[in-house]
Amino acid sequence: MASSEDILLSAVLNLLSAFAFLVAFAILRLQPINDRVYFSKWYLKALRMPEPELIDHAGLDSAVYIRIYLLGLKIFVPIALLSFGVLMPVNWTGKSLERIEDLTFSTIDKLSISNVPPGSQRFWAHLVMAYIVTFWTCYVLYKEYHIITTMRLRFLASENRRPDQFTVLVRNVPPDPDESVSEHVEHFFCVNHPDHYLTHQVVYNANNLAKLVEKRKSYQNWLTYYQTKYERNPKIKPKTKTGFWGLRGKTVDAIEYYTAEIEKLSKEETIEREKVMSDPKTIVPAAFVSFKSRWGAAVCAQTQQSSNPTIWLTQWAPEPRDVYWDNLSIPFVELNVRKLIMAVAFFFLTFFFMIPIAFVQSLASIDGIENKLPVLRPLVQMEVVKSFIQGVLPGIILKIFLVFLPMILMAMSKIEGYTSLSSLDRRSATKYHFFLLVNVFLGSIITGAAFEQLQRFVEEPPSEIPKTVGVAIPLKATFFITYIMVDGWAGIAAEILRLVPLVVFHLKNTFLVKTDQDREQATDPGSLNFSISEPRIQLYFLLGLVYSVVTPILLPFIIVFFAFSYMVFRHQIINVYDQKYESGASFWPDVHRGILTGLVISQLLLLGLLSTKNVARSTPILIALPVLTIWFHIFCKGRYESAFVKFPLQDAMVKDTLERATEPNLNLKAYLKDAYVHPVFKGVELDRPIALDDEENNPLVATKRSRRNSKTHSEEGV
Repeated sequence: MASSEDILLSAVLNLLSAFAFLVAFAILRLQPINDRVYFSKWYLKALRMPEPELIDHAGLDSAVYIRIYLLGLKIFVPIALLSFGVLMPVNWTGKSLERIEDLTFSTIDKLSISNVPPGSQRFWAHLVMAYIVTFWTCYVLYKEYHIITTMRLRFLASENRRPDQFTVLVRNVPPDPDESVSEHVEHFFCVNHPDHYLTHQVVYNANNLAKLVEKRKSYQNWLTYYQTKYERNPKIKPKTKTGFWGLRGKTVDAIEYYTAEIEKLSKEETIEREKVMSDPKTIVPAAFVSFKSRWGAAVCAQTQQSSNPTIWLTQWAPEPRDVYWDNLSIPFVELNVRKLIMAVAFFFLTFFFMIPIAFVQSLASIDGIENKLPVLRPLVQMEVVKSFIQGVLPGIILKIFLVFLPMILMAMSKIEGYTSLSSLDRRSATKYHFFLLVNVFLGSIITGAAFEQLQRFVEEPPSEIPKTVGVAIPLKATFFITYIMVDGWAGIAAEILRLVPLVVFHLKNTFLVKTDQDREQATDPGSLNFSISEPRIQLYFLLGLVYSVVTPILLPFIIVFFAFSYMVFRHQIINVYDQKYESGASFWPDVHRGILTGLVISQLLLLGLLSTKNVARSTPILIALPVLTIWFHIFCKGRYESAFVKFPLQDAMVKDTLERATEPNLNLKAYLKDAYVHPVFKGVELDRPIALDDEENNPLVATKRSRRNSKTHSEEGV
């Protein structure tokens, strides 16, 4: 158990490391060679940029993400002031803690609920504080939900024209023996949306073609490099090896080799392209269907198209840069199988990952090191080393264990078959949030207590076990304080330094950059990694809500995290990151739900803790809190969430009417022509259906089915 001295040492070390990162950033950002690592293509505007300008500059996703840090300050600053004024005097009794055999208490624990003797009337202050935390959190969340919903609707109403406003992604198109997928889609929407259907683009399984195109571009880049090298020194013809990365194999003339390889790949690419465009098996039963108005697209995206709910599935199309093309070719039935397999895999990953974390954390203690490595006993007994092991090492080890986890979770989300980058990020964030909840929070409390007290659990009477587990919750506050300082202080300072991108940039610039294209890729600043950063915020909300009533001394560390993160990420979003996509803050309902989940967990944990303190009368009072919180979530979901999954028909009609008045000659078909063409087909003429303009009175486009009918749809009254 870390003492107050250990916490102080950890705070000093993490503050010094954060200060070192900031000083390094101030120096490195002034070097011209590092300009692209820190500033990308924008001027320094930092914190003074107003929110409307920030939305225009970086998008609504970025602006709402920044507001999450402000939300943390709005919730926890008042709670911290009240907790310090009310609970700290209540917890500090001036007496020694109740002794429990084999459990070690620190000075910080004397400021927690652990210091209040069982059955004391002082627990009523904690009950009142629990109600205050619940109602204040819900009040702030409600106001924030209202503000962000208004921002989203205003953003959708005022933003420039986008292809996804007119387009719907249709999946699970049923097979038809007499028509191709393209003809079947065209006929279905001409019949069911005759006044609004404009055109469509079928989805091709072009994954193999995309690999060939990418390989040819790589070879072309190498050819450019060697040609430039030869032009600079014509006396020496460049050589290369035909093996892996030109490091092994037969030595050949580099220019001739890459020229021949490019010609070979170009032929393979042409054959594969013709195969994709001509073979019906490469056409996926899905299509991007575009309409003449936003109203028509909204009606189609938000209604059931067939009496069979498993076919003609429609959803809003992602914006073109948000499409994850690799997953569009996955059949509908296979999608459900993949999701089931990944759900099982995630279950085992989550719960088996707890074992190595608990084991390694048990080693990151004085007793663990002395038992496993007795030769180090004199070293670990030194005060400085002892303070480092107890105050810093556990947080560092946990951070290291979580480094590769986001990549694994993103790979699992891709296997599940989500069709947009934004949905992949949201799904990965949900997995990561659950993982942190189980392994970092509950694992550190429950599993940590079990490992540390395993022998006592076996030897002591069963009646004493709930008491031991109950006191573990406030006693783990010191561990989370060290984790917050490692991850939330030094980690955020490392974010502004961008140490990893800086090192990678200089390594690429030294060893890999051969052409202008390589240099452009090496200096790409990247984008905000929402799937990692958002779950981390949720963990800090959870810690703040749990310990605001139990151990309020943790709240200042949480507040420093939110304040520091707000300044750092606002700077990064304005000056560094490139926006990868725009989802219109569609992730906000997940954030809202995660915070309320943390609030319910804090209420249940407090209920369990007080059950060990002989305060039976508090149970009915505390039971009401999770019930009220769940009701509040249902209320907000019904009141606001539809704005994040649907587009109001009224707003769509207003925008359509305004657009017709201001741009009467708009050629919408030309605007949408190549919006949803697979990137490998850009610049290639595809077979497209003929769309009718509003003014035309010609019969429907001829298809095999329509040619079999003796009457046109206009004659049938369709």
